[in-house]
Amino acid sequence: MAKLTKKQKEARAKVDPKNIYTLKEASALVKEITNTKFDASIDLAIRLGVDPKKANQMVRGVVTLPHGTGKDVRVLALVTPDKEAEAKEAGADHIGLDEYLQKIKDGWTDIDVIVTMPSVMGKLGPLGRVLGPRGLMPNPKTGTVTMDIKKAVSDVKGGKIDFKVDKTGIVHSVIGKASFTADKIYENADELLKTINKLKPSTAKGIYVKSVFMSSTMSPSISIDTKLG
Repeated sequence: MAKLTKKQKEARAKVDPKNIYTLKEASALVKEITNTKFDASIDLAIRLGVDPKKANQMVRGVVTLPHGTGKDVRVLALVTPDKEAEAKEAGADHIGLDEYLQKIKDGWTDIDVIVTMPSVMGKLGPLGRVLGPRGLMPNPKTGTVTMDIKKAVSDVKGGKIDFKVDKTGIVHSVIGKASFTADKIYENADELLKTINKLKPSTAKGIYVKSVFMSSTMSPSISIDTKLG
């Protein structure tokens, strides 16, 4: 096991593993314990009392973080020529159709989100094995398959993210950067948690939000009170 650096030891000393912090306390503390030379990402890990194997307990949704993620999201707009100007105006990084479908088929996935039109989805089906595991397959439920390309691209660029509970019952999501103020981290985290609470499946019994942990890249985790609001 690698030895902890002096800064890592100092960071761990600031977090009481037996303590459960409020969301506001954690949002300030996570900045104190982040000592990376780069602008570290801030993450939330929310353990839910659901069985993801059951379709009626799958928790999936979208949320627009008030202050974005702090990351420059690379967007590919797979659109017909009549929609290219719309995608460009909204700030899409890559715009086109057949040439990009071929690039993806050849292994190119240097993007974060794909926005497309309903009429194009048939062409994306054969690329499911490439796009699916990377979370890149567009989905009408997340607003990435639509005729309103301008809005879809603008939303993604503006901080809209989609999330899904994994097979272990945990939702992992980036909610900002260490350079954000504590208030911005709090407001982003609060928006995500409120959205997840609204999505509680009617078939889920017992405690819904079992635990919430906040951390930054390479920092210790901070346990957060699940009784929000």
